[in-house]
Amino acid sequence: QVQLVESGGGLVQAGGSLRLSCAASRRTFGRYAMAWFRRTPGKEREFVAAISGSGLYKSYAESVKGRFTISRDSAKNTVYLQMNSLKPEDTAVYYCAADESGSYYYAADKPNEYDYWGQGTQVTVSS
Repeated sequence: QVQLVESGGGLVQAGGSLRLSCAASRRTFGRYAMAWFRRTPGKEREFVAAISGSGLYKSYAESVKGRFTISRDSAKNTVYLQMNSLKPEDTAVYYCAADESGSYYYAADKPNEYDYWGQGTQVTVSS
């Protein structure tokens, strides 16, 4: 079992920045693909960004490309989401997820590929 704990959410004005962190409880985290998803009320969970266990493969939703950056520090068992140029439409609960069984060199963008989820952190962007 892997526990994931997100932090770093909050209230920010449009154009501002936040950095989300997701700390994993297991040392083998370094092999897992990791991803960030988000959800707003009444909508399905939406893919935001993913990073492979190797750290060499990264993917982003079109809506966040050029503004968000995913990274990982395996020594700290932590994955990050740097969010710049935030927009009101980025307002959501952000969840990190871990894929225990996927490829070391790839990270999926579908939520059903992920085995473990954090509790979520609220990001609110005011206009």
